[in-house]
Amino acid sequence: MIIIPAIDLRAGKCVRLVKGKLDRETVYSDDPVAIARFWEESGAELIHVVDLDGAFSGEPQNLPVIKEIIQAVNIPVQLGGGIRKMETIDMLLEVGVSRVILGTVAVLNPALVASACEKYQEKIVLGIDSKNGWVAVEGWEATTGKTDVQLGLEMKKLGINRVIFTDTGRDGTLKGPNFQKTGELARATNLKVIASGGVSAVEDIKKLKEMEHLGVEGVILGKSLYAKNIDFADALEASKGGEE
Repeated sequence: MIIIPAIDLRAGKCVRLVKGKLDRETVYSDDPVAIARFWEESGAELIHVVDLDGAFSGEPQNLPVIKEIIQAVNIPVQLGGGIRKMETIDMLLEVGVSRVILGTVAVLNPALVASACEKYQEKIVLGIDSKNGWVAVEGWEATTGKTDVQLGLEMKKLGINRVIFTDTGRDGTLKGPNFQKTGELARATNLKVIASGGVSAVEDIKKLKEMEHLGVEGVILGKSLYAKNIDFADALEASKGGEE
């Protein structure tokens, strides 16, 4: 199972929000590029970057910093937040983003997802943000009439084979992931699932690793790393099935 450190960008800084709320922000670093280098040096194989300003505005807002991060590391960088046009997808992949995460647009414009999957295959990832079982969009400001499983199944038909699943009620709370919903999504859709939101301890990683047979292939760690609840070396060890 792959451990993926997160870098959430807001106004060019590395931050974390609680439950996606802008008024519950903690700034962890003014230098996201240095943070990216640190995670690579610590053994990360992939970095998860979220353009929070982009998620709320509907188009990427932190492109200069994102480009710097990509140029500074030798590992893949996946990006989400405000990606709602094919031109944006083209541009991001051209500048070196390895995987583009589509969230809100999957609900608003499924045809774009189909086109993107046809053009880029594995480089397109679905982001499902779930609020009490319902898909949340537009920076989690609104919910839809679709369940997370419904959206997963619909997007699978359009060519999606990997999903990042976040329980918005747990993100940034350190209360543990929603194991039940993560497993349910993996079982119901047969998509590859990356868990996100609420991871608080190495035991959470071990429990997610036990779900690998369902298709849970990785976990994104954010606040648990920055608040030092989890040591990255211990997370890597747990992901390999070793002891803390």
